[in-house]
Amino acid sequence: MKKSATSEEISVSPFKAGLTCSCPRCGRGKLFNGYLNLAPRCEQCGLDYSFADSGDGPAVFVILFGGLVAVLAVLAVELIWRPDYWVHAAVGIPAVLIATLIPLRILKSLLIALQFHHKAAEARLEKDK
Repeated sequence: MKKSATSEEISVSPFKAGLTCSCPRCGRGKLFNGYLNLAPRCEQCGLDYSFADSGDGPAVFVILFGGLVAVLAVLAVELIWRPDYWVHAAVGIPAVLIATLIPLRILKSLLIALQFHHKAAEARLEKDK
């Protein structure tokens, strides 16, 4: 007789859950209450999000890659047109905001989904008995 899967065993692809910012277990509930604030639990399947701790990982990736994109955009504008400083501000500020704020939420969601998928937890030392 085939054993039916429980709700703990069912999970969606961590990449799909991460890119859609949805629950890593059911894929239907929202992961966030605000832009970056985690909800306490999934409103669909009840998964408690207290396990989720993405730490500084998303911010580090965004700083490295988003900063590179923004700096290259501003540098390209300078080398091609050599505009006034106000044009740099008009190009640079939106470039930095777009290159950092959009991927930050998605990367945080992706790291939390991967953490759930791989059952990652904080390291603990067990004393010998």
